Amino acid sequence: MKHGSPCSRRRAEQRLPPHSCALFEKGPHGDQIASGLLPDQGGRMATARSPCNPQSTVDLGAQYITRTPHYAKKHQSFYDELLAHGILKPLTSPIEGMVMKEGDCNFVAPQGLSSIVKHYLEESGAEVSFRHRVTQINLRNDKWEVSKETGSPERFDIVVLTMPVPQILQLQGDIANLISECQRQQLESVCYSSRYALGLFYEAGTKIDVPWAGQYITSNPCTRFISIDNKKRNIESSEVGPSLVVHTTVPFAVTYLEHSTEDVRELIYQQLESILPGLPQPVVTKCQKWRYSQVDLKKKTGKSSCRYNLKLVTLHSHLAIYKYSFKRNNGL
Repeated sequence: MKHGSPCSRRRAEQRLPPHSCALFEKGPHGDQIASGLLPDQGGRMATARSPCNPQSTVDLGAQYITRTPHYAKKHQSFYDELLAHGILKPLTSPIEGMVMKEGDCNFVAPQGLSSIVKHYLEESGAEVSFRHRVTQINLRNDKWEVSKETGSPERFDIVVLTMPVPQILQLQGDIANLISECQRQQLESVCYSSRYALGLFYEAGTKIDVPWAGQYITSNPCTRFISIDNKKRNIESSEVGPSLVVHTTVPFAVTYLEHSTEDVRELIYQQLESILPGLPQPVVTKCQKWRYSQVDLKKKTGKSSCRYNLKLVTLHSHLAIYKYSFKRNNGL
């Protein structure tokens, strides 16, 4: 059993032998269902689809993939595979305010970043179940029994957890006693920033007249990033309306983290209109709260010049989690 789509990639990396694999996704969230937006896989690489036209999509989380020289070598086979399948393509559209480092290369996913996750899930053969929130993990007769909010418990030989660390620490059952004090301290030291994302879908033929496909904003208390998503991914079409995504600043998200989605949606949209006066009215919107958006390096270390890696932490035989670890980047 694997909780979280990134595991499918790790399975591909390690070339594990064939086995039965199940993946539980907590999403889609209630407001996503109520709005009619179609569910998707990917967690923070999720791609929302308009109920008016499923071909109209917007990436609400990660916006593009940055390949550093180090990972260009380490993960060359994966990039070659994704590029050969057309899942990734070089980012060629203008992004104002983007900071580029020497040797870095950026990529977009024409079908949305969730297409990367789907590709590796298909390779893994995993059976994906949406709206299954894991609540307990217990050891029963050398098997891991996984309990969810609804449905009967299921048993597995191996369990890998990839949800944000605070959610792992909330799990009940034997897993709570298997985390050593040292491991718990390490896990509790992982800090996250929060953000909101607002996705907007427009009718076919709508024009959003700006010279860029994406823009980083530094002078607005609410808005940090705006992207004309179909333009960024170079998939503009006269038959499919444009889509736009707004990411908020972290301070804004912290201030309104527990406010209603409707109120936050309105606040973000008001700020967007002040930045882009005359913006057409969307036909559908989707407001997404990313409570655990990114690992907050400054909160963890007090410095921004750090790197973080995803490492496997074994809690018990055949029970493991992936966690973020930190190391100082002395080159910055």
